[in-house]
Amino acid sequence: MRAIIPVAGVGSRLKPHTHTIPKVLLNVGGKPMLGYIIDKLLSEGINKATFIYGHLGNLIVEYVQKTYPELQADFVEQKELEGLGHAIYTAIPTFDDDEVFIILGDTIFDVDLKSVFAKKVNSLGVKAVEDPRRFGVALMTNGYIEQLIEKPQTPVSNLALVGLYYITEANKLVNALNTLVDKNIRTRGELQLTDALQMMIDSGVKMTTFPVEGWYDCGKPETLLGTNQYLLKKTVTPNEIPSVVLVPPVFIGENCKIENSIVGPFATISDGAKISESIVRNSIIGNDAEVKRALLENSIIGNNSSVKGNYKRINTGDSSELDFY
Repeated sequence: MRAIIPVAGVGSRLKPHTHTIPKVLLNVGGKPMLGYIIDKLLSEGINKATFIYGHLGNLIVEYVQKTYPELQADFVEQKELEGLGHAIYTAIPTFDDDEVFIILGDTIFDVDLKSVFAKKVNSLGVKAVEDPRRFGVALMTNGYIEQLIEKPQTPVSNLALVGLYYITEANKLVNALNTLVDKNIRTRGELQLTDALQMMIDSGVKMTTFPVEGWYDCGKPETLLGTNQYLLKKTVTPNEIPSVVLVPPVFIGENCKIENSIVGPFATISDGAKISESIVRNSIIGNDAEVKRALLENSIIGNNSSVKGNYKRINTGDSSELDFY
């Protein structure tokens, strides 16, 4: 089986971080989010993958080749961002198995894939959500998908597609994608993967769903920090550091220098970071960043950044109230 991983998105909701680093390489819980996906695939026995890159793609190629030499990786450039269907279409030349597993590169998931693959049935990962208007959704009949609807404004199903697509008949997906592109079939201005999958369903291909309860979005600052919290709960907080109070859970990378500070809970400190005279909690500090005399909460500090505060001298009378922002 080959994994197909679209990683061409610009990550506009995570700017300014994504000006200089692809969204999928942002650190969360101690390593790039793409690392969790590749680790999961390898643990499930999938050792072939196609990465569809765009924005700053050279950094993705370098990361994958350097970190995962055991992975048989192919790289395809999506020169124009025409939608997810178009992204998968560009990867067709690398399809070399009957089965493909498509996974979005900015989604961290926790699901038993072996049980999904064992059924040998086309199956899409779904999660019940309160507001399905932001997602593609699956409308079910007798255990199979009857219709896929992209971001319905009128709720018809709360089963949101979460970016995991197991396809057992890759040739039929290829035919649908070719039709999608040749006839320029677009939804909301883009070539949608859901439209290609709907063509397969309409032609008689059976397609079902599998539940994904452990689904963690990394597309926005608040969801990235939420995913960071989830991942840190699975880590072991490092040993004590002189003059530093560690409040678990905390991840501290290599070659960090931390002194006279309180770190945690839910703090990821990346390689080479320097922190002094500060309090850092529920935050991600990038590689080689420096934080000095600062109180950080719900923050994401980019690689090689510098955050420096200062102490204040205050003289207040009784019943005073001061707010610092």
